[in-house]
Amino acid sequence: MKIRFASVNEQKIRDAEEFLGKSGIEIVKFPVRIVETQTEDLNQLVSDKLLEAFKLIGKPVFVEHSGLFINSLNGFPGGLTQTFWDRLHAVRFSDLIGSLDDPSAVARTLIGYCDGRKRHFFKGEVTGKISRTPAGDQGFEWDNVFVPDGYSCTFAELGGVHNDLSMRRRALDAFITHLRRG
Repeated sequence: MKIRFASVNEQKIRDAEEFLGKSGIEIVKFPVRIVETQTEDLNQLVSDKLLEAFKLIGKPVFVEHSGLFINSLNGFPGGLTQTFWDRLHAVRFSDLIGSLDDPSAVARTLIGYCDGRKRHFFKGEVTGKISRTPAGDQGFEWDNVFVPDGYSCTFAELGGVHNDLSMRRRALDAFITHLRRG
């Protein structure tokens, strides 16, 4: 089975290829840049992004977006995590959020899939906290500041274990289950 993925993010594409490939699903990349709705509402952001991708491609397609939902900030920045991250980067992000009385957060990925008739959504979550200082490789955005519950190190420090725990993996697993049901 082949499925279209509208994304320009190489890390997201690699993850999708890895996780879906293990289930015999081949990714067809559509590197289209979609102007995202600027909202903290992840559901609205992914829904809008999905409709735009379907308009551009005209065939069944999926999109994905991830965000951090900081509990003491009432879920902010959510869908605006990238904008927030781009302004603060790792050190300032950790200084600000990691030093809060409650630095707990939920890392959430939402996948939107349009089969040509209906839209379907698949969520993956990991609970954890924001570290006081960044640790590990600065390769993929906020992996070096997010410490999943049950661990004492960041996603970036976990190496391959990160992929087994990731919110993206959990969302893709739900997506795979849906695709298998046909």
